[in-house]
Amino acid sequence: MGVRFSTFVSTFESMRWNDIMDMILVAVVLYNVFLLLRESRAMQMLKGLGFILILAFLSRLLKLDTMTWILTGLSTIWIIAFIIVFQPELRRALVGFGQNKFFNFIFKEHTQLYRELKETAEILAKKKIGALIVLEREVNLKSFMDTGTKLDAETSSELLISIFNTKSPLHDGAVIIREGRIAAAGCVLPLTQKDDLDKNFGMRHRAAVGISEETDAITIIVSEERKSISLAIGGKITPDINGETLLEILSLYAPKTR
Repeated sequence: MGVRFSTFVSTFESMRWNDIMDMILVAVVLYNVFLLLRESRAMQMLKGLGFILILAFLSRLLKLDTMTWILTGLSTIWIIAFIIVFQPELRRALVGFGQNKFFNFIFKEHTQLYRELKETAEILAKKKIGALIVLEREVNLKSFMDTGTKLDAETSSELLISIFNTKSPLHDGAVIIREGRIAAAGCVLPLTQKDDLDKNFGMRHRAAVGISEETDAITIIVSEERKSISLAIGGKITPDINGETLLEILSLYAPKTR
């Protein structure tokens, strides 16, 4: 018993950090595959394949050469049959696997978010509808989110346009985006006390500058009077930009999140 324990300890001590990472990644992959396939017909076939592999292992352990040869060949055929028969299930599983939150955390798809914001700003400016969209960065904006209505919704131009529609009860406040999702709408922002701000700027612009003075957030402003798009970062406002310029600036400064 003591020898086995010492062997286990020495094996554990000889493990490298990448061995541990390897085991964690394999466990995550296998677990997610199981979750994706457990409700499908493929799960029943996987059980059959697993049974054959166990029999093949036992046959090899007991040195049953003929049985090992048959079961090994059968397991190979089974895998090929599995791929051919269950192509639709595998396709859906791979799509779902790619959309898993764990991998979205690693591979943050931020480009689509910025395109949605660009499209939103362009449409609202064209329709002469005002808007304030705040992107959280390093500084937590929870205190400002608490002044509005919590949503936690996927960011899309359709939803943002609906929120800022003049008939919407949330259109007067600001939308705050956290980690690529609409965290809250109808939020109240602090107004800047600057005296040198352009007199043509209204309350939205002052609120955008105000939040950018107190935090590192980036704020998109759409003015209904000017039919223009502006951007506030670090207490400064960049007025009258087009959609492409907005997209370029967001790609440089905005948080790299979905």
